[in-house]
Amino acid sequence: MCSMRQKTPRVVRDNSSTQDVIAAYASAGVGARLRRLSERIDREARSVYKHIGINFEQRWVGVLILLIEHRAMTVGELARALGITQPSVSQTLRSLQAAKLVAAELDPKDPRCRIQRLTKAGAAFVEKARPVWEALMEAARDLDRAGIDIVTPLAQIERELDKKSLHERALGYLTAVTADVDRRG
Repeated sequence: MCSMRQKTPRVVRDNSSTQDVIAAYASAGVGARLRRLSERIDREARSVYKHIGINFEQRWVGVLILLIEHRAMTVGELARALGITQPSVSQTLRSLQAAKLVAAELDPKDPRCRIQRLTKAGAAFVEKARPVWEALMEAARDLDRAGIDIVTPLAQIERELDKKSLHERALGYLTAVTADVDRRG
Protein backbone atom coordinates (compact mmCIF):
# COMPACT_ATOMS: atom_id res chain seq x y z
CA MET A 1 0.00 0.00 0.00
CA CYS A 2 2.78 2.42 0.85
CA SER A 3 4.31 2.12 -2.60
CA MET A 4 1.15 3.39 -4.29
CA ARG A 5 1.55 7.00 -5.31
CA GLN A 6 -1.19 9.44 -6.02
CA LYS A 7 -0.98 11.12 -9.37
CA THR A 8 -0.01 14.72 -8.88
CA PRO A 9 -0.23 17.45 -11.47
CA ARG A 10 2.96 18.05 -13.34
CA VAL A 11 4.48 21.44 -12.61
CA VAL A 12 6.68 22.64 -15.44
CA ARG A 13 10.25 23.04 -14.29
CA ASP A 14 12.83 25.33 -15.76
CA ASN A 15 15.77 22.91 -15.86
CA SER A 16 18.35 25.63 -16.41
CA SER A 17 18.97 25.67 -12.65
CA THR A 18 19.11 22.07 -11.50
CA GLN A 19 21.17 22.93 -8.43
CA ASP A 20 18.32 24.87 -6.80
CA VAL A 21 15.14 22.81 -6.75
CA ILE A 22 12.96 25.73 -5.66
CA ALA A 23 14.37 28.08 -8.30
CA ALA A 24 13.87 25.39 -10.93
CA TYR A 25 10.10 25.77 -10.60
CA ALA A 26 10.35 29.44 -11.65
CA SER A 27 7.14 31.36 -10.86
CA ALA A 28 5.49 28.27 -9.32
CA GLY A 29 8.15 28.35 -6.59
CA VAL A 30 7.94 32.05 -5.83
CA GLY A 31 6.27 31.56 -2.43
CA ALA A 32 9.01 29.18 -1.31
CA ARG A 33 11.70 31.53 -2.62
CA LEU A 34 10.19 34.51 -0.81
CA ARG A 35 10.07 32.49 2.44
CA ARG A 36 13.68 31.41 1.91
CA LEU A 37 14.78 34.97 1.20
CA SER A 38 12.82 36.29 4.19
CA GLU A 39 14.42 33.69 6.47
CA ARG A 40 17.86 34.59 5.15
CA ILE A 41 17.33 38.30 5.65
CA ASP A 42 15.99 37.68 9.17
CA ARG A 43 18.93 35.39 10.03
CA GLU A 44 21.53 37.82 8.69
CA ALA A 45 19.88 40.85 10.31
CA ARG A 46 19.69 38.96 13.63
CA SER A 47 23.45 38.42 13.42
CA VAL A 48 23.97 42.19 13.08
CA TYR A 49 21.85 42.81 16.20
CA LYS A 50 23.72 40.05 18.03
CA HIS A 51 27.03 41.68 17.03
CA ILE A 52 26.15 44.69 19.20
CA GLY A 53 24.57 42.61 21.97
CA ILE A 54 20.88 42.94 21.12
CA ASN A 55 18.49 39.99 21.15
CA PHE A 56 16.06 41.00 18.42
CA GLU A 57 13.32 39.44 16.33
CA GLN A 58 12.92 40.99 12.88
CA ARG A 59 9.12 40.73 13.11
CA TRP A 60 9.23 43.35 15.88
CA VAL A 61 10.36 46.16 13.56
CA GLY A 62 7.00 47.22 12.14
CA VAL A 63 5.21 47.22 15.49
CA LEU A 64 8.02 49.10 17.21
CA ILE A 65 8.23 51.73 14.49
CA LEU A 66 4.46 52.28 14.58
CA LEU A 67 4.47 52.59 18.38
CA ILE A 68 7.32 55.10 18.16
CA GLU A 69 5.40 57.16 15.59
CA HIS A 70 1.92 56.90 17.15
CA ARG A 71 2.84 56.37 20.82
CA ALA A 72 -0.16 54.06 21.33
CA MET A 73 -2.22 51.79 19.07
CA THR A 74 -4.68 48.93 19.32
CA VAL A 75 -4.06 45.50 17.80
CA GLY A 76 -6.55 46.30 15.03
CA GLU A 77 -4.84 49.60 14.21
CA LEU A 78 -1.45 47.89 14.10
CA ALA A 79 -2.79 45.12 11.86
CA ARG A 80 -4.34 47.60 9.41
CA ALA A 81 -1.20 49.76 9.31
CA LEU A 82 1.04 46.72 8.70
CA GLY A 83 -1.36 44.99 6.31
CA ILE A 84 -1.24 41.73 8.26
CA THR A 85 -3.72 39.75 10.35
CA GLN A 86 -4.67 40.58 13.93
CA PRO A 87 -3.55 37.13 15.15
CA SER A 88 -0.12 37.77 13.62
CA VAL A 89 0.10 41.16 15.37
CA SER A 90 -1.07 39.59 18.64
CA GLN A 91 1.66 36.95 18.40
CA THR A 92 4.28 39.64 17.82
CA LEU A 93 2.92 41.69 20.73
CA ARG A 94 3.07 38.68 23.07
CA SER A 95 6.73 38.32 22.14
CA LEU A 96 7.37 42.03 22.73
CA GLN A 97 5.49 41.90 26.04
CA ALA A 98 7.50 38.86 27.15
CA ALA A 99 10.64 40.90 26.42
CA LYS A 100 9.10 43.74 28.51
CA LEU A 101 9.34 46.14 25.55
CA VAL A 102 5.60 46.73 25.11
CA ALA A 103 2.75 46.90 27.62
CA ALA A 104 -1.01 46.82 27.09
CA GLU A 105 -3.69 48.74 28.94
CA LEU A 106 -7.46 48.80 28.61
CA ASP A 107 -8.84 51.39 26.22
CA PRO A 108 -10.98 53.77 28.33
CA LYS A 109 -13.25 54.33 25.30
CA ASP A 110 -13.73 50.61 24.57
CA PRO A 111 -12.91 48.09 27.32
CA ARG A 112 -12.84 45.30 24.71
CA CYS A 113 -9.70 46.85 23.22
CA ARG A 114 -6.21 47.07 24.61
CA ILE A 115 -3.92 49.96 23.83
CA GLN A 116 -0.30 48.98 23.16
CA ARG A 117 2.55 51.26 24.21
CA LEU A 118 6.31 51.06 24.46
CA THR A 119 7.57 50.60 28.01
CA LYS A 120 10.51 52.67 29.29
CA ALA A 121 12.68 49.63 28.61
CA GLY A 122 11.14 49.46 25.14
CA ALA A 123 12.00 53.08 24.40
CA ALA A 124 15.60 52.49 25.56
CA PHE A 125 15.74 49.32 23.48
CA VAL A 126 14.59 51.21 20.37
CA GLU A 127 17.36 53.78 20.86
CA LYS A 128 19.91 50.97 21.06
CA ALA A 129 18.42 49.25 17.97
CA ARG A 130 18.13 52.42 15.87
CA PRO A 131 21.76 52.33 14.59
CA VAL A 132 21.19 48.75 13.41
CA TRP A 133 18.03 49.83 11.58
CA GLU A 134 20.00 52.59 9.87
CA ALA A 135 22.82 50.17 8.97
CA LEU A 136 20.32 47.65 7.56
CA MET A 137 18.63 50.40 5.54
CA GLU A 138 21.99 51.39 4.10
CA ALA A 139 22.73 47.75 3.28
CA ALA A 140 19.38 47.60 1.44
CA ARG A 141 20.35 50.75 -0.47
CA ASP A 142 23.57 48.93 -1.48
CA LEU A 143 21.39 46.32 -3.19
CA ASP A 144 19.42 49.11 -4.88
CA ARG A 145 22.68 50.68 -6.10
CA ALA A 146 23.69 47.28 -7.48
CA GLY A 147 20.65 47.50 -9.72
CA ILE A 148 18.47 45.19 -7.66
CA ASP A 149 15.04 46.77 -7.35
CA ILE A 150 12.94 44.31 -5.39
CA VAL A 151 10.39 46.83 -4.12
CA THR A 152 8.86 47.69 -7.52
CA PRO A 153 8.12 44.08 -8.56
CA LEU A 154 6.74 43.27 -5.10
CA ALA A 155 4.42 46.28 -5.35
CA GLN A 156 3.36 45.15 -8.83
CA ILE A 157 2.57 41.65 -7.54
CA GLU A 158 0.55 43.09 -4.66
CA ARG A 159 -1.44 45.33 -7.04
CA GLU A 160 -2.16 42.40 -9.37
CA LEU A 161 -3.25 40.22 -6.45
CA ASP A 162 -5.51 43.05 -5.26
CA LYS A 163 -7.18 42.94 -8.69
CA LYS A 164 -7.54 39.15 -8.69
CA SER A 165 -6.31 36.98 -5.82
CA LEU A 166 -4.06 33.97 -6.23
CA HIS A 167 -6.98 31.93 -4.89
CA GLU A 168 -9.26 33.11 -7.71
CA ARG A 169 -6.58 32.59 -10.32
CA ALA A 170 -5.67 29.09 -9.15
CA LEU A 171 -9.30 28.00 -8.82
CA GLY A 172 -9.90 29.08 -12.42
CA TYR A 173 -7.05 26.86 -13.58
CA LEU A 174 -8.04 24.07 -11.21
CA THR A 175 -11.53 24.04 -12.69
CA ALA A 176 -10.07 23.78 -16.19
CA VAL A 177 -7.66 20.98 -15.19
CA THR A 178 -10.38 19.08 -13.36
CA ALA A 179 -12.71 19.37 -16.35
CA ASP A 180 -9.94 18.08 -18.63
CA VAL A 181 -9.26 15.11 -16.34
CA ASP A 182 -13.01 14.33 -16.16
CA ARG A 183 -13.28 14.48 -19.97
CA ARG A 184 -10.42 12.03 -20.41
CA GLY A 185 -12.06 9.81 -17.82
